[in-house]
This record gives sequence, C-alpha cells and structure tokens, in this order.
Amino acid sequence: MSSIEGKDVRKLIVACDAGMGSSVMLASTLRRQLKGTPVSVEHTPVNSIPGDADVVVCHTGLADRARASAPGVVLVPFQVFIGDPAVARIVTAIKNGGTIDG
Repeated sequence: MSSIEGKDVRKLIVACDAGMGSSVMLASTLRRQLKGTPVSVEHTPVNSIPGDADVVVCHTGLADRARASAPGVVLVPFQVFIGDPAVARIVTAIKNGGTIDG
C-alpha cells in the first residue's frame, strides 16, 4: 500500500474504460471541487495512465488494470461515481491536509 500527503498532489487521474461516460462526469466534478488548488485533474484510459500521476482514482472493477498500468502510484478505487466516500476523502486531504492511502 502506498500513500501521499494531500499537499503533495499535483496530478490526479480519473482512469476509465472505453465508454464509461460517468468517469468524465467525475473528473469534471473533481476539477470543480479542487478549483483554487495546484492540482490538475485529467481523465485517461486505464491502460494509458501517465507516469507523472500522483493519485489515480478508478472504479473498483478497473483497479487491477490500473495497478498494472501505473505500479507504485497511489490508487484509490471507488464504488459509485458520484458521492463516493473514497473520492470525498481525497478532496478533503488535498484541501485540508491529510494522507491519501492507496
């Protein structure tokens, strides 16, 4: 398990599979919630996670593929696209300080 301090996050990736429009909505929501922070939020296919990602969020069904695509990066799987507590914890850690565990 890896972790990162919220204040050290610069790039957050929402990883998806082809055709999952819900993840685009999640990325947009995260951009809005993190406005005013130094964090960029990007939406990428699960098999193309950039090497400079600090944190990757993806649906639990894609977690194994995301780990294979970005070994060593903090990976936070979630169950629901809107309002998942795992995603809320990331936003809180970035805005208020705290550790993000993956």
